[in-house]
Amino acid sequence: MKNLIFIVLLLFTQNQLLFAQSGNQNVKGNIIDKQSEIPLIGANITLVSGEEIIGASTDFNGDFIINGVPIGRHTFEVSYLGYEPTVIPNVDVTSGKEVYLNISMEESMVKLNEVVITAGVDKDRSINDMATISSRQFSMEEVNRYSGGRSDVGRLAGNFAGVGTADDSRNDIVIRGNSPTGLLWRLEGLPIPSPNHFSTLGTTGGPVSALNTNLLKSSDFLTSAFPAEYGNAISGAFDLGFRSGNKDKMEYTFQLGAVTGIEAMVEGPMFKKNGGSFLVGYRYSFVEVAQAAGLDVGTNALPRYQDLSFKLDFGRTPFGSIVLFGIAGNSDIEFLREEVDENDLFAVDDEDSGAESQMGIIGLKHNLLLSDQSYLRTVVGLSTSSNLFYRDRYYNNGLENEFKSKFGQTDNSTLTRNINSYYNKKFNSRFSLRVGALVESVALNIDFESAEFLTDNNSDGIYDLVEIFKFDESTLTVQPFAQAQYKFNEKLSFNGGIRGMYYDLNEEISIEPRAAINWKIHPQHTINFGFGNHNQAVPIPLQLASKVVDGIKTTPNKDLGFINSKHYVIGHDFKINESWRSKIEVYYQDLSNVPIERISSSFSALNIGADFGFPFDKNDLVSEGTGSNKGIELTVEKFFTNGYYFLGTGSLFESLYTGSDGIERNTAFNNKYILNVLAGKEFNWGKEGQHRFSIDTKLTTAGGTYYTPVDLEASRIKEAQVFDLSNPFGERYDAYFRWDIKAGIKLNNTKRGFSQGLYFDIQNVTNRDNIFRKNYNRQLNSINDVYQIGFFPNFMYKLEF
Repeated sequence: MKNLIFIVLLLFTQNQLLFAQSGNQNVKGNIIDKQSEIPLIGANITLVSGEEIIGASTDFNGDFIINGVPIGRHTFEVSYLGYEPTVIPNVDVTSGKEVYLNISMEESMVKLNEVVITAGVDKDRSINDMATISSRQFSMEEVNRYSGGRSDVGRLAGNFAGVGTADDSRNDIVIRGNSPTGLLWRLEGLPIPSPNHFSTLGTTGGPVSALNTNLLKSSDFLTSAFPAEYGNAISGAFDLGFRSGNKDKMEYTFQLGAVTGIEAMVEGPMFKKNGGSFLVGYRYSFVEVAQAAGLDVGTNALPRYQDLSFKLDFGRTPFGSIVLFGIAGNSDIEFLREEVDENDLFAVDDEDSGAESQMGIIGLKHNLLLSDQSYLRTVVGLSTSSNLFYRDRYYNNGLENEFKSKFGQTDNSTLTRNINSYYNKKFNSRFSLRVGALVESVALNIDFESAEFLTDNNSDGIYDLVEIFKFDESTLTVQPFAQAQYKFNEKLSFNGGIRGMYYDLNEEISIEPRAAINWKIHPQHTINFGFGNHNQAVPIPLQLASKVVDGIKTTPNKDLGFINSKHYVIGHDFKINESWRSKIEVYYQDLSNVPIERISSSFSALNIGADFGFPFDKNDLVSEGTGSNKGIELTVEKFFTNGYYFLGTGSLFESLYTGSDGIERNTAFNNKYILNVLAGKEFNWGKEGQHRFSIDTKLTTAGGTYYTPVDLEASRIKEAQVFDLSNPFGERYDAYFRWDIKAGIKLNNTKRGFSQGLYFDIQNVTNRDNIFRKNYNRQLNSINDVYQIGFFPNFMYKLEF
């Protein structure tokens, strides 16, 4: 690590000698109507933060270009007759890359002869105009700016109110006490499998994100009562999109980071007469690069991964706009017995284990403008994911007659085909409607065998492998929806919709109403009300769990209904001034139809996701469990202006469930409180302030989660970990605390047309021991504390030209 950092510093300082020049850059973009998405011809965009006011107007396609924008952060104002003016703040203009802005404008409720009022910052609003409560947009600059984020959108979400983060090993998104399995991931409008390396079937997180943040555009994150176009999820949704490449010239990016690895990205024009472009990025894991360079990075538990992401934008054709996009990735890791140390989170000293995973997503998106008020959008996709996990146990460990035998193996694969199509019409400035449907076919092949039962029927000294899951199944889900927005006036609006879901595996059907009201009671104060009825199919490994009855293999869980979640939310937004805002939300979530055991027990499907897989002995369940999440959240935020930003989020909540024994308990995700404080400051320097030094910090603390303790005596007798089921989720880990600091420098060279940045992100500065879990150690016959990452220095070097 030290040698590699020295090489990066050497490269950086050598290039720094070339950075004496300042200069200008081009800012380009497109301006459309937010509801109908038609281009706005003749809209004006003006740079208002420079020494001189410069600007441009849009052409027939809604495109614009402003030449000669000085290097640095800038603010632009956008105006168009009959539309609400818009402010675009904090636009980072560098010498290495042209800036492209996608701007949506909203038609004004009050018709004016001339626009004379300047709008405020709209960063607190989601990109999806119909997501008006418990939602916010985020930019990729935020993903890369915040300390401790590892360029991971999942970890970015952990900074928002109500989102749990107390696990350094994975980026699972725990929203308001819900299991991470309740989250929906979407890319360009299509549901996708977990976009993470080392992910496992049915989970939504992983240790390393496969989403390349250099390709992502500003996107939405929704945490409650989301609109009807989002379905088969009960906790929240990540609605992501890829940006398009540069339509006019070639641009390149090189990046090296301890977590993100080595990356190369290229973009440029394609089918230039149509305004098309391409964008391709490839990443390769850091440890493999470091090993090839002869650096000492250890040998055990080294994560190896690579991924490729792309977007081919064919531009405007006679058949509408067409985009092809995709992601492909694979990863593997090994935990070898002879190299286990006390810092390994998942390894044990009498087993070898390993994991491999692959994922692939490809989609075709077509957008057809039908009139100046309506369009038809269709996205067709194909995605695949697979994972293999094995465990080999050493018998007679450390003795002369030691030998190794398979102790367990999981081999899963999923193939998903889906189409999402909707018709959108803006009738007037008050009323817009969106109607569509998602059709999804999923083919699964799951093969899981384990010796965890510790049976030895043939007395050969080797525990027998027992079949847990083995099936090859296909499912079909159809989800029609309709949602509308009506603005009574410029202060009061209503968003309502309904979504249906049909699941052919057990012929289940649901109808889900959604509604939200937004009332601006004062220019600075807005009150929000939201309700959402949401359903989610039971995860396939649980629904198709089998057992043998009279010699016949049966699937008793197959008829389990949808898990139901009703969200109730009330919120208040306070726009303190153009830079500062606060938001408070109070919510209640009622969960029902939750799978629990038929016999009296503490089991509930609401706790699935606290580990990496699904329980393999829950093969007689009924949809009779309940749960609830309630809490209050506060956000205080200063958007990035005047060289600094601030974000403080706090949550007080309670997450409870009831199993078939009728006892209400804490869920595995009931932290009870979460607090995040983030801040950062930039200092400009150079002849014209074109270079930048930045410092960022983040403090996070959260209440400890509840867990079921290990029964030490029973574990010693069985020689395997046994939980004390007489005390389910009866004990609590210590509180989580982490302090991160990030420092960086960015240099711009306009004469040679490139920029470079070097960033050091020191995570867990205090080296606090945050507990990960308590495990039974077979070799020591004791319960050991396993801790999360300690002091961890991360770095990233980025070159754009």
